[in-house]
Amino acid sequence: MNNFEQIKEHLLTTKYNWLVTGAGGFIGSNLIEFLLFYNQNVTGIDNFSTGYRKNINMALEGANESRFFNKKNFTFIEMDILDLESCLNSTQNIDFVLHQAALGSVPRSIENPIQSNKANVEGFLNMLFASKENSVKRFIFAASSSSYGDHASLPKKEDIIGKPLNPYAVTKLTNELYADVFSKCYELDYVGLRYFNVFGKRQDPNGAYAAVIPKWIGSMLKGDEVFINGDGNTSRDFCFIENVVQMNILSALAESKESVNQIYNVAVGDRTSLNDLYDYIQAELKVVMPGINLREPTYRDFRKGDIAHSQADISKAKDLVGYSPSHRIRQGLKASMRWYSENLTE
Repeated sequence: MNNFEQIKEHLLTTKYNWLVTGAGGFIGSNLIEFLLFYNQNVTGIDNFSTGYRKNINMALEGANESRFFNKKNFTFIEMDILDLESCLNSTQNIDFVLHQAALGSVPRSIENPIQSNKANVEGFLNMLFASKENSVKRFIFAASSSSYGDHASLPKKEDIIGKPLNPYAVTKLTNELYADVFSKCYELDYVGLRYFNVFGKRQDPNGAYAAVIPKWIGSMLKGDEVFINGDGNTSRDFCFIENVVQMNILSALAESKESVNQIYNVAVGDRTSLNDLYDYIQAELKVVMPGINLREPTYRDFRKGDIAHSQADISKAKDLVGYSPSHRIRQGLKASMRWYSENLTE
């Protein structure tokens, strides 16, 4: 039995109070579903600037498949993390904060750096301060692989970063600095999770800032053009949502002193080119929709503010918290393709 399986058993017999920010988002709603499935008390908060109520409803439906599910274990508060008073109220009697609320996307931050800074830095600081004021046991937050900036060597190791390449990266790196200072000044334990290209159910395929996997699948399902930025040799370390959920929970409940007040990569340690990703998606889509007509991709200019290649070293997460990713790229696509095919055509 691996570490995560032991944690699941522990959760069924020990109830904690969790706060998930960005509850209506992709990652936040998956965290809520997992926690409610394992009989935890969960408060979710969101202002729905980018999240959706339907994601929360789907999370509750998923958790309802557990015999331990009790809808009374879930509380939702519609609020904005830019309002400090709301942050202070929502963190009362909370054991663990899983802070996912942010304005993601590199292009969005380039287009509107002021808005990104407000949500990602001011909002983050409000939640961090509120957690300190209410003696939260541990503050887990979504950091980003964008923090590696112009540091070119692979695989990426947590203690070696370059200069940020875009405003989004600046905001996420600032989060790490604030969390570290709060641990030293106020003894607030934290864990920052540098996510690498997360994908899975409930990821938004729409809009200019959609992530590549749901965007491509959505376009394929509608018969639209699929665009690849650059020549397709650009590579990423794609990480399935269940790996991300695992790492959040392990980080919150890790018992050793050396495992907290740390930054971890959350990925699988692989590199997948965009050309290979396109082929993988087509193959899995044909399995669930055998008659589908698929077009060849259209190549266009490389996107401003992006890096050419990304791959994580996940040995630190494995060693300190027992992280063991359950899905690599092909397994993750296989596990989520049915959901994508049923939900991205709406």
